[in-house]
Amino acid sequence: MAASPARAQDSLRDLLFGEKPAESQRRAPPPPVARYVTETGEGFILDRSTGQPLLKFESSYEVWVLQPEVGPRGDINYKNDLGQLILRATKLGGFTLFTRKRPSGAAAEVAGAVQPLRLKPVSPLALYQLLRIASIRASKASGRTIAFEADASPASSALIADASLVVSEAIVRLSQQPGGQPQLAKIGKVVIVEGARPSVVQKNGVLLIVVAPDQGLSGRPSSERILQVAFR
Repeated sequence: MAASPARAQDSLRDLLFGEKPAESQRRAPPPPVARYVTETGEGFILDRSTGQPLLKFESSYEVWVLQPEVGPRGDINYKNDLGQLILRATKLGGFTLFTRKRPSGAAAEVAGAVQPLRLKPVSPLALYQLLRIASIRASKASGRTIAFEADASPASSALIADASLVVSEAIVRLSQQPGGQPQLAKIGKVVIVEGARPSVVQKNGVLLIVVAPDQGLSGRPSSERILQVAFR
């Protein structure tokens, strides 16, 4: 049976002026701070509640500071402090996580809202304990004692505590890589101090980490930068 003129007109209008398929598939925006799970089961937290996007894997101590860049198709590419791609957010609301295990990317879905990622105040005793934990982790990974020392003030204690765990994360990662143990043999001590800008220097058996408290979490180097600079 032939369609009525009115229905045919409506169909033509929908065809010419209806929503584009891409627009109809656009997802609702996720919470500014949310937990995500990839198709491989890896969980992470993405905090976009401030101008400094942060990402933390559930399997790691480290919080990654991300630099957003607009891609050619309108996607947002989030990169670490070495310019390496970590996460991509499409303009349709999809997310893809890029890791060493999945360099080609793994799709991620929102699992729910969570609390923001923030540095918390650290007392002198808590800082000492965290430095000790970092030393134990690093020493166990390297098979030899690696001492951790810090010159901290009330303004820098939280960032120095965080940096100590990031350094231990870098050392654990290096210990698991081929040829990593000979590289670790160069390090006998880690020293973390305040400075004008974050940096990494490895010299005479000392790994010197400089942190800049006024820059927040971006005021300390990532584990990736520590590996690239100190153990290249």
